[in-house]
Amino acid sequence: MKDTIRQFIQHALTRLTEQGVLPEGLTPAIQVENTKDKTHGDFASNIAMMLAKPAGLKPRELAEKLIAALPADDSIAKVEIAGPGFLNFFQNSAALARRLENALADPRLAITRSGQAARVVVDLSSPNLAKEMHVGHLRSTIIGDAVARVLSFLGDTVIRQNHVGDWGTQFGMLLAYLEENPAAAESELADLEQFYRAAKKRFDDDAAFAERARALVVKLQAGDAQCLHLWRRFNDVSLSHCQEVYDRLGVALGAADVRGESAYNDDLPTIVATLRDQGLLVESDGAQCVFLDEFKNAEGNPLPVIVQKAGGGYLYATTDLAAMRYRSQELAADRVLYFVDQRQALHFQMVFAVARAAGLVRPEIALEHMGFGTMNGPDGRPFKTRDGGTVKLIDLLDEAEQRAFALVQSKNPELSEGELRRIARAVGIGAVKYADLSKHRTSDYCFNFEQMLSFEGNTAPYLLYAYTRVASIFRKEGTDMAAARGTIVLEADQEQALGAKLAQFGEVLGSVADKGLPHLLCAYLYDLAGLFSSFYENCPVLTAEDPAVRASRLALAALTGRTLRQGLELLGLEPLERM
Repeated sequence: MKDTIRQFIQHALTRLTEQGVLPEGLTPAIQVENTKDKTHGDFASNIAMMLAKPAGLKPRELAEKLIAALPADDSIAKVEIAGPGFLNFFQNSAALARRLENALADPRLAITRSGQAARVVVDLSSPNLAKEMHVGHLRSTIIGDAVARVLSFLGDTVIRQNHVGDWGTQFGMLLAYLEENPAAAESELADLEQFYRAAKKRFDDDAAFAERARALVVKLQAGDAQCLHLWRRFNDVSLSHCQEVYDRLGVALGAADVRGESAYNDDLPTIVATLRDQGLLVESDGAQCVFLDEFKNAEGNPLPVIVQKAGGGYLYATTDLAAMRYRSQELAADRVLYFVDQRQALHFQMVFAVARAAGLVRPEIALEHMGFGTMNGPDGRPFKTRDGGTVKLIDLLDEAEQRAFALVQSKNPELSEGELRRIARAVGIGAVKYADLSKHRTSDYCFNFEQMLSFEGNTAPYLLYAYTRVASIFRKEGTDMAAARGTIVLEADQEQALGAKLAQFGEVLGSVADKGLPHLLCAYLYDLAGLFSSFYENCPVLTAEDPAVRASRLALAALTGRTLRQGLELLGLEPLERM
C-alpha cells in the first residue's frame, strides 16, 4: 500500500508542476510511513513540509493543493492534513478486505517483489575447516540463511556461497600431524578441536615438526599428490562436521554451496597481474600493495591493501578479489551480500573499492557487506566456556534441545517421549536462532537460555505457540486452514487492526530483502501475534452467532495462521501444529 500511496503523491506532484505550483526539476524522495496512532490514519507523509519552501507556500497550503491533485481511488477512504502539514491517509476497509481475500486465495499470500528479480550471491557461514564450528559462526550462518530464504521467496535467483577456509599455512601443520599419525584420520579427527590442539602443540614444541609443516605447505600449494590426498581427507571430515551443524540448524547449505579459498588459488597470480596492468600496484617493504586515496589512517597516511607478501604468499584480500571476479563474471550476480563480522567493515570497504578500480567486477554490480555484531555471554564479553575456551556450536544446540525438552515435558507430561523430542527440537533450535535473528544485525547481544526459552515476550516459543493457537481453531472446526476461504468484513477495531497488519507482510519482506535485516520480520510477526490475540479475545470466532461474521473471522484467522507459518519458515524455524 505504501508504494501505491507514493505513486498517488508522485501523480499529484506532476500535476502541480504542470500547473506551475511547483518548480521544474524537483525529484524528492517521497516518504510514506505507517502511523502509530490510527486516529491519524493508516499512513502519513511529510511531502508538503519537504516541498513548501521551493513552492513558496506554507506547508498546510501546499498540503491542501496536494490533496486536491491526488487521484481518486477506492483503496483510500480519505486524506486529512495534520499538525504543521502531514498528509494522513485512511485506508478503505472494504478495499483492504478485498486485498486480504486475494491473499487468502493465493498459495503465496499474494506476495510479489517490487522491481525486477535479481541474481543474488549470498556469502554466509564460511567456517575455517581447521576447527569445528563454534558459536562465532552462528550469526553469519543463520542471518545469511534467513535473508537468502526471503530473497528466494520474493523471486530472486539466490546462489549461496560457503567460502570456507580450506587453504593456508595452518594446513601444513595439520597435514604434518596427520602424516605422522595416520591412525588419527579414523580416531582423533572425530574431534577436530582435539586434533587441532594436538597438532598445534607439536608445532610449538618441536622445531623439526614445524619445519616439516612449512615444507608441506609448499608441497601442498605446488600440487603434491600425497599432500592433496591428505588435505582432501581432512576437508571431507571437516565438512561433514559442518554439515551436521547445518542439518541441526535447519539451514539450507550443502556440499554444492561450498566454494572455499582453495577454489581461487590458481587465479591469485592473475589477480596480482591485473592490478599491476591497471597501474594500481605499489611495492612497500617487498610486499605488493594497492593504495587508494579514500583510505587513510588516523595520521592521514594511506592504508594499504596488501595482495602479495614479500615472500610471495597471498592474503585474504587477494582471495576475496578473486572471489568477487568469479561472482561478477562467472555467476553474473547483480548483488553480492557478505554476511561477515562487523569488525571486517574496513576490509570490505577497501577490497570492494579495489575490485571496482581494477575492473574486476562489472560497474553495475552491488557489493554489500552485511556486518553483524558479536554474541556475548552474561558478562558482556564474547561467549566462552567456563574455562575460557570456544563453545562448539553443536554443544550449544545439544544443550538448547535438552533445556527445551525439560520445559516441554513439564507442560505436557502426557505426551510420548518421541513427540516431546520432536517438539523440543523445534523449540530449542528455534529459540537459539530466533534470539539471534530478532536482534538488529549490527548489534551485539547477550546469550541467555532463560530468556530465549520463555513463552513471554518476543521469543520463538511465544511465536510458535501463537501459531498453534490459530491451528487449534481449525482442529476444533474440523477444517483445513490452508483451504479456508471467505468474504472478509472488517468492522470491529480489532479486525481492522489485524487486517491492516496482515496487509503489511509483503512490505516487510521487501525491507528484509533490501536491507538484510531479519529482525524486521521478527518484529512484524511478534506484532501480528499480539494483534491476533487481541482479535481472538474480543471477536468470537467459532461461537459467533452470525454465519457471515463467523466465516469472515475464520478467514482472518486462517490468513493470520498462514502468514505466521510463512514468516517462521522464512526465518528458518519449524512451525508446530501443537505444543
